[in-house]
Amino acid sequence: MADFMIRFLISNLFLCGLIGLLFLLKYLLKGSLTSRMQYRLWYVMLVLLSVPFLPLPASGLLQFFPWISGRLRGLLSSRTEIDAKNIPVLDSSAVMNPLQDFALSAGREMPSAIGTVLAAVWIAGILAMVLLMLRSSSRFRRLKRSALPLQNREVRNLYEHCLKEMHITANIPIYSTAFLKSPVIAGFFRPCIYLPIHVISDCRRLELRYMLLHELQHFRHRDALAGYFMDLAGILYWFNPLVWYALGEMRADREVACDAAVLELLRESEYKKYGDTLLGLAEKISLVAFPFAVGISGPMRQMQKRIRQIASYQKPTARKITKGSLSFCLISVLILSFTPLLSTCAAEQNRYHWDVSSEVISTVDLSSYFHGYKGSFVLYDLNADVWNIYDMEHATRRTSPNSTYKIYSALFGLSEGIITPENSFMAWDKESHPFDAWNADQDLYSAMGASVNWYFQNMAEQMGRSAVKRYIHQIGYGNEEIHFDFSTCWLQSSLKISPVEQVELLKNLYQNRLDFAPEHIDAVKKSICLFSSEGQTFYGKTGTGRTEGRDVNGWFIGFTEANGHTCFFATNIQGEKEASGKMAAAITMSVLSDMNLWK
Repeated sequence: MADFMIRFLISNLFLCGLIGLLFLLKYLLKGSLTSRMQYRLWYVMLVLLSVPFLPLPASGLLQFFPWISGRLRGLLSSRTEIDAKNIPVLDSSAVMNPLQDFALSAGREMPSAIGTVLAAVWIAGILAMVLLMLRSSSRFRRLKRSALPLQNREVRNLYEHCLKEMHITANIPIYSTAFLKSPVIAGFFRPCIYLPIHVISDCRRLELRYMLLHELQHFRHRDALAGYFMDLAGILYWFNPLVWYALGEMRADREVACDAAVLELLRESEYKKYGDTLLGLAEKISLVAFPFAVGISGPMRQMQKRIRQIASYQKPTARKITKGSLSFCLISVLILSFTPLLSTCAAEQNRYHWDVSSEVISTVDLSSYFHGYKGSFVLYDLNADVWNIYDMEHATRRTSPNSTYKIYSALFGLSEGIITPENSFMAWDKESHPFDAWNADQDLYSAMGASVNWYFQNMAEQMGRSAVKRYIHQIGYGNEEIHFDFSTCWLQSSLKISPVEQVELLKNLYQNRLDFAPEHIDAVKKSICLFSSEGQTFYGKTGTGRTEGRDVNGWFIGFTEANGHTCFFATNIQGEKEASGKMAAAITMSVLSDMNLWK
């Protein structure tokens, strides 16, 4: 919830910009748009307001905002880590060298704490808004209970005439009440019109006709439904003054659109009389709002806008309607094209949709190996063309790759010529790092062995964002997202991958299906070789995600070659603590041993 709140607030910054753009475009093109089109443009805003709560995938649009992305990285991800490889030294005679596990929390607790506090404030505000709405709804229910079916025969006949004039056959009851100052229509499934008693007694027949036509226009255009969404938006965005202002403008444009629809039914000589009716109501406006009700009255500023609109009204020509429709479509497409910027969930991107129709998959129960950790184990037997999977749901869920990504980072650097198989030396810049193994000159093999972050970050920075993104897309690495600092996108950030995808990539790497030079593939394989003897070789790379001093995301991926038999594996574990690459490697070795795939 804390992470969502941070993302939600950031999406509100983009929302403000898009709403401002909508205001600007409406102003520039107001001469081309009819009143109804200007109102319907606000539906685009309602769509934008819904996006942060929908499971929409984040788009590559953010790559066009690298400066913003870099500044937001600390907010969008409440944790970061510096991870190093746990090198399990594997020996067929069971002699193992000790493994080092270099993992360091580089994240701060502050964003999560702030997110939690903001979430609590937001929810409290929502509850307060809901209580206010319930109070208003209760008052309106009391009003409905006190209302009586309209008894005035003359007004009822006028109402039936208005229904026929507008070709409305639906049954819309009409009531009289002493507790309103202006007419309203309320209800979506069972709409009813409520006329104040003073309006029935004081207003002339012509004025009553205008009022009834206006309320029936609200019914015809289903304005009550839009009112539901406007009220909901006001509750969810209670803290955003620009959203509230825009919703006020939307309500004003709704009334202007209804006025225009009424004027289309009237003769030009009646326009002034209709305006006079509004002016007469302006003195009797009730500022008490009822939820899910719409009416002819409104705040004074809104009434002034409507009077000006009526004074300058001209029935739209076919040319204006055509031109307005085109402008409406262009504005809608432009504004909605930015919706990925508002996404807070990206649920589809965090799930690998694996086509299993052509795969042979065997599910295995390995829960006893995971010691309470959430996670999965994925094994692919190349010779038998068979998958063995523990916990399919987790096996297709994407998470940060941590240092397992360095396998492919090395491949990219080799392909770009930044390093070569013969010369992969990179001088230490003398900057102090938390691990002694990092405070020295490196080559590919030492950097991979000690998982030296600065070595792989330097390679990425020399390649540049566009090259890194091109390579990630070329090999289809997970969700392919590097919105933030591209040189560390694998450190608990935007780039995510699932265990199944890890195995598929390893298989493609092994079979050289990634379109890289064979000598570069061989160099990477050598850099992750953990054990080799006659007839058997073991390759592997770990990754650990640490946050707030706790290891929460552990990886161990690799493959084995034993007597001509090749298997690829990926283990991922997650937990509140001690979910490290070292633990993932221990689990993997136990499983492989019990499956007689490695001794």
